[in-house]
Formats: sequence, C-alpha cells, structure tokens
Amino acid sequence: MSTRDSPSPDPPTTSYRSPILRIDRGTATDHQRLPTHSHPEPMLMWSSGATLVGVVAARDWLVPPGYGLWVPGGVEHTGTVLHAGDMSLITFAPDRCPIDWSEPTGVVIGPLLREVITHLHHVEPQEPTRPHAEALMFELLTPLPTHDIHVSMPADARVRAVAEHLIHHPSDQRELAAWAMAVHTSVRTLSRLFRAETGMTFATWRTQVRIRAAIQLLADGTTVGATARTVG
Repeated sequence: MSTRDSPSPDPPTTSYRSPILRIDRGTATDHQRLPTHSHPEPMLMWSSGATLVGVVAARDWLVPPGYGLWVPGGVEHTGTVLHAGDMSLITFAPDRCPIDWSEPTGVVIGPLLREVITHLHHVEPQEPTRPHAEALMFELLTPLPTHDIHVSMPADARVRAVAEHLIHHPSDQRELAAWAMAVHTSVRTLSRLFRAETGMTFATWRTQVRIRAAIQLLADGTTVGATARTVG
C-alpha cells in the first residue's frame, strides 16, 4: 500500500503596513508659498535643492539643501521658497511611525539617508525589502541641535535681501557698512533692524548661517579646507 505525505500547510502570511503613507517629490519655484495649515499626520520636509523657510509652531526654520525638518502631526505650519529646487515631503501614519518627536526638529539628510529615501520613493509597498529600508531610514533620522537649523528670517525687505544673499553665498565677506550701502540704508538702521527682527546681531546671524552650511558640506564628505573656503 503506497502512502503519500500530507501536503505541508501554507506558511502564515503577515500583512505589513508601512509607516509611510506617501512620498511626494517635485520642484519648488522661487517665492512659492504654502498656506498655513495642519494635519494629524507627522511629516518630514526634505530639501535636496531648494532653500525653504518654514514657519512651524510660530518659529522660523531655515531648510537649506541637504537638510530636513520634522513637522509633528497637528501643528500648524507654512513655508516659503527662497530659492527654487527639488524637495520632498514624506507623510507618516501617526499610529505606525516609530518617531514620536513632539516638537519641530531639524535633521541632516546625508548621502546614505538621501539614497534610502530615493529608493523608498521608487519601491512598491509590497516589495519584500521595503521594511528593511524603512527601518534604516528611521535609524538614520538623527535630530540636530535646535540652533543648527533654527534661524529667524527678517521680514523687512532691506534686511531680508541681505539675509537671502548670505544664505546662498555664505562666503561673502562684506561687512555691515557695505551691505547698508547696497540696500540703500544706514549702518545704524540695518544693525538695528537685524537685531530687532532676528534677535541677533548681524555678525552672529551670519556665523550661524555659515556653521549650518559647513555642517552639510562636511556631511557630504567635503574636506575641512574646502569647506572653510566655501563658507568663509
């Protein structure tokens, strides 16, 4: 009498639910503005080429290329594009996201994290390797000290013109007197406006912008010497 082995039961299936709801990528245009709004889902705003100013929780956050800003769910935010370029918005499911930062938080998007996010943008949710890539992304999302990305952007047109130029060209060595002449005002007025609108002196504000630019260059593998020449 011949016998046949009973078929093995099918292995149990697991239903993986991604903590990422969507990844939106596109090109932001100069002076494009996002209206003030909020949503329950936390979000990571990542600039790969654009320079943005986000207003989150009533504070200004400068997001230059290579940086990201974590926006907690339920927090009102808006943004303005200072310089056109590519950017991404990653929206997370509140009940599945392992990050629980309750405050706006800056992050550096280094080369490895950049490649992981790009990979996730192209991979289908059902792809078997996706959970591993997502776990790596969350591991690489390390918060920056607040002062590394938070900076007040002035509203006065004269001061803002100086600020926007220095964000794009941090090595510019011109001092306050030269800038006052360039924007057709006095040194005293420009100095007073910088302190009133940013809470810092011109020199302190410029130093913060240079430090932030240097952090990104070093994270991308630029040598210390080349970084110093680039940021002044």
